[in-house]
Amino acid sequence: MLGVSTFHPPPLKPPLHYSITRLKPYLPFSLSLPKWNKSLSSSPRPLSVRAIDAAQLFDYESKLALDFHNAQKLKIAIVGFGNFGQFLAKTLVRQGHTVLAHSRSDYSDTARKIGVTFFPNADDLCEEHPEVILLCSSIISTEQVLLSLPLQRLKRSTLFVDVLSVKEFPKNLLLEVLPNDFDIVCSHPMFGPESASRGWSGLPFVYEKVRVGTEEHRVVRCEKFLDVFGREGCRMVEMNCADHDRLAAGSQFITHTVGRVLDMLMLESTPINTKGYESLLNLVENTAGDSFDLYYGLFMFNKNSLEMLERLDFAFEDLRKQLIGRLHDVVRKQLFENAGKVQNLQDNNNNYSVQKYAQNGSALVLSSKDKRSNGVAELHKYKSNNSSQSDDKSKLKIAIIGFGNFGQFLAKTMLCHGHEVLAYSRSDYSDVAQEMGVSYFNDADDLCEQHPEVILLCTSILSTEKVLKSFPVQRLKRKLEGMNQEDHGCDQFLNIFSKEGCQMVEMSCAEHDWHAAGSQFITHTTGRFLEKLKLEATPVDTKGYETLLSLVENTAGDSFDLYYGLFLYNINAMEQLERFDLAIESLKKQLFDRLHGIYRKQVFKIEEKVCDLPERSMLPEVSEDSNVVSSLTNTVDTKGN
Repeated sequence: MLGVSTFHPPPLKPPLHYSITRLKPYLPFSLSLPKWNKSLSSSPRPLSVRAIDAAQLFDYESKLALDFHNAQKLKIAIVGFGNFGQFLAKTLVRQGHTVLAHSRSDYSDTARKIGVTFFPNADDLCEEHPEVILLCSSIISTEQVLLSLPLQRLKRSTLFVDVLSVKEFPKNLLLEVLPNDFDIVCSHPMFGPESASRGWSGLPFVYEKVRVGTEEHRVVRCEKFLDVFGREGCRMVEMNCADHDRLAAGSQFITHTVGRVLDMLMLESTPINTKGYESLLNLVENTAGDSFDLYYGLFMFNKNSLEMLERLDFAFEDLRKQLIGRLHDVVRKQLFENAGKVQNLQDNNNNYSVQKYAQNGSALVLSSKDKRSNGVAELHKYKSNNSSQSDDKSKLKIAIIGFGNFGQFLAKTMLCHGHEVLAYSRSDYSDVAQEMGVSYFNDADDLCEQHPEVILLCTSILSTEKVLKSFPVQRLKRKLEGMNQEDHGCDQFLNIFSKEGCQMVEMSCAEHDWHAAGSQFITHTTGRFLEKLKLEATPVDTKGYETLLSLVENTAGDSFDLYYGLFLYNINAMEQLERFDLAIESLKKQLFDRLHGIYRKQVFKIEEKVCDLPERSMLPEVSEDSNVVSSLTNTVDTKGN
């Protein structure tokens, strides 16, 4: 009988695509095997594949990621939930930090909208054990707020951070009040809701790690807080508090002072705003939104501020003396030159005055009804000729008298428009004119004999009268030829500025001088007395201070003759100068009155405390047979023994 043994190979692993094919065994002989009972064999089960990486009920990797994410977040309590506290809270919440808040006023509704938990009671807040206490109170109330906090309810290693605009005062206060276990960081975000409305990127954040424990978790916590501002793109500046206050007095305090002085002048936008004047209007808008308490805090709690206020006052006074001194020299010179004509001037005084002021629109004083924008000034709806034709009739022959910086500046544009440009000046600018393509004349007679269609006076204000009187007007054409009513030379000249995109404003000369005294003269005055302060860029410049530096740079390029001309030949300038002086004095009075009020209040408190003290018993008069003497003597003898 044949015996057959069967070999069972180990099961093969299925291929990667998980398809299994059942193979029929091939044998070269036949076997008779017993039949299987189908009832005993189970039906084939379908193949099912389970992913071993699917999320289970307990995913360790996800838990680690969640723990790491939560470890980067802080529980921050904002004490003082006013405008600036709310401003910071929005960013803290957006970054995922847990934010609590407490304030003397009820901001519960506002906090709920932002996503902040508000606590009316400071004890309840401290019992939540925040990791960071962020002091956002006003400068003058910080001491009172800090002393009212129940420090005993906080963890001993809590980090305290202030965001005040002065730094030495809170640093000394925190070191004095807080126990040694608390960490301290003094910081100053040098921006606010107005200046950082478009984000914090590039804005300075100044800080000093006054006292931070050496334990790893305390160091990491401090870095996490600073990273709040670093992630937003702030320019992180680590600086000690003393240096901050020294630099801030020369930048931030000056900026707020100038802004408040200008605010007292009640400046308004005019139809002829210059870029410098618009920057001052923006400065006023930014500083006017801050409370006087903030400004007073900058003055009161920064020891360098009083010196800066005095320097600013001296700078303006020096500028005013410079103007009045120049005016005095001019008047004195005229008096000596006209000493022989005094009698004639007295005889013709009335007629001369009437004739002079009737011809000069700048000498007409506007009534209160006509001041500022009352419809006198209208935007000139000028229709520029943008035709592509460039025939000779559409071009002008323009003679520039006074070929200095401004004359050359205008000449370049006129040449670009295809106009023929001539020039004359007391100084020799022939080389400059030749490079530009301008025909230069050293003799005014030669210039006038060229019969220019337009005479453009670009002289300084002070020399204009002298230049005009010496000009050979008789050599000019009496009227323009080849110009009809539809193609007038005046319109062609105005078209130069219209094509360049200028805002064309038609107004009377008197209206112009009124607006210019309140804008151009004020702008130059501000720039010139700030120049005397010798302001410099610092590592903690605010946007407002950068505006002042830019203003100084722009006005410093102009000569003093220009500024003096704005003062001397504008009848409204003296009034504006006096208003500026009164505004500075008024602001100083506000500051010193506030300071005097606080000092007086402290004096009265001290007197009340002295009155409440019990009267000290006086020693009775000593007599020879007094018992007191004997008792004292006995006491001394006893101690001696």
